[in-house]
Amino acid sequence: MKKVLYVPLDDRPCNLDDVVTQAKAAGIHVIIPDADDVKNRLDTEADSEGNTLVRTYAPVFGNTGHIRQFIRDHIRSADGFIISSDMLAYGGLIGSRRFRADGGGAYPNYDPDTTGLLDVIREIKQTCPHKPVFVLDTIMRLATTVFVEGLTQSAYDEARAFAQQPRVEASEFEAILDGYDIKPDGTHFGTPVHFDKEQYYNARRHKFKTNYYILDQLVRTGAIDFLAVGVDDSYTQGVQANEIAFLEDYVDRHLNGSDGQNPDRVILLPDADGLGYSLMGRMASHLHQCGSKPRYGVRYFGPDGSTIINPYEYMSVHDNIRYHVNLIGGRFVDSGPCDVEIVAVTGADRAAEAADHAAANARKRQLTVVIDFVGGGAADETVTQALLDQTSTGLLLGYSGWNTAGNKIGMALGMAHSRHAFLVTERRPHALDTAVDAHGSLLFKRFLKDYCYKKLTIAEVRTYSRAHTLFANVPYADQNMLLFNSPEDYEAIVKLLRDRMQTNTEALSQRKAFLPCASQAIRQIKRPGGWICSTYNGAALAYENPGFIWGRAFEITLRPSVTLQS
Repeated sequence: MKKVLYVPLDDRPCNLDDVVTQAKAAGIHVIIPDADDVKNRLDTEADSEGNTLVRTYAPVFGNTGHIRQFIRDHIRSADGFIISSDMLAYGGLIGSRRFRADGGGAYPNYDPDTTGLLDVIREIKQTCPHKPVFVLDTIMRLATTVFVEGLTQSAYDEARAFAQQPRVEASEFEAILDGYDIKPDGTHFGTPVHFDKEQYYNARRHKFKTNYYILDQLVRTGAIDFLAVGVDDSYTQGVQANEIAFLEDYVDRHLNGSDGQNPDRVILLPDADGLGYSLMGRMASHLHQCGSKPRYGVRYFGPDGSTIINPYEYMSVHDNIRYHVNLIGGRFVDSGPCDVEIVAVTGADRAAEAADHAAANARKRQLTVVIDFVGGGAADETVTQALLDQTSTGLLLGYSGWNTAGNKIGMALGMAHSRHAFLVTERRPHALDTAVDAHGSLLFKRFLKDYCYKKLTIAEVRTYSRAHTLFANVPYADQNMLLFNSPEDYEAIVKLLRDRMQTNTEALSQRKAFLPCASQAIRQIKRPGGWICSTYNGAALAYENPGFIWGRAFEITLRPSVTLQS
């Protein structure tokens, strides 16, 4: 079994648990750091006066020194590396956007501590030059982080609106750093009420220098084989625009790119929490198939993706799909035969037609991925019910309805690409059995989480939490329930979650998509000979498993176990 060292963006399930399960479905063992070393948490302490919240503080970030040593300790034992630069250099995604008193020194020696951490990536290539090294990096998002180092929801809302405003156009690196507060007419922005704009700009300056360092000092020199740059929480204009344009221009001028992309070396796109999935898909293809590039086509059921731009992104859904296909290591085709078809549901009124089309694909042995773009941050009711009414849904290579368009695409396509690489190459019965159970569990989880939790149960959690807030000035207690609800109420919320998810698991396992002895998953693909399938046998969820890993309603741990039989 191939072994991949994986340093996640943070310890939320979308970035850690899911990617480990995805790798297992592709016959890959993942080497991960100790849990405490990648642990991220929102503020863990609060001060109050009576029923008024005064401030929150004491968040938790990853241990960057331990992460660097972890990488060094496993250079020789791993077959490949997927490393989050945010975790390595800043202790995770929220750490990478912490406010700063200064933006660091002059590039490239802007911060020896940060560059010293990043340079461990160079050590991998110096020690084992033929092992693949993939890195995921992020351009700092528009908004602040709610309830990290005292920042409030008001700060988040104000910062996002503030950062969306156009800045003066700049193409030179230093001009971008100096131009964050300059409007197109040359005047400066006013003073925000709820956050310190200079500390915010310093965080951007430091992070942008890191973005540049990774491209200029590590990708260009060959220390990184492939880099995925995700733009987390973006917009069609604003403070990120010059940063994105600069990095894209660098790719074109120095890394043989076109339109800011090089499918063999660097891809930039709107995503963050789907990058781990995507790079694991690329790694599986590299390790199992030596870089073979399956063809991906897309068919829209609803408005064409070229007409849709997600509110948290800067490019169309269609371009985002195309670039994600390049990211995972596939080849996008506009027309003609494809190895995997992406069924993109963009209109609820076309949901039944999309589900029927996916079923027809299964009958003619066309590999299929379904992405639900209708439901916004959660799976859509109409789309989900249409899919669950089809026994063929269990045969999907990938599916997601979770969060932003980029997240959905990265998760679904990464899941599909890694699974495809395994299905067409693996022949050992035991390996096939273990992997199909993992794939079935991940597919089942996506429906259980994206719909059953994010569409249904989360509403109950939020209602209870907000109704029992400890503080009159905190209406959205569900954003940090460990601080804003009493221990007794938090215990009641956890029990509510676990009770509901038991009921949801049982109900979902009886739908046609996962019905025991009726629905199937692809176990192996033989050429010639077609698909060999396994039958769903049942699903279970340990009662104590679901929990609020960050103490907020938005994200839960969830590890259902699905078994299949050949």
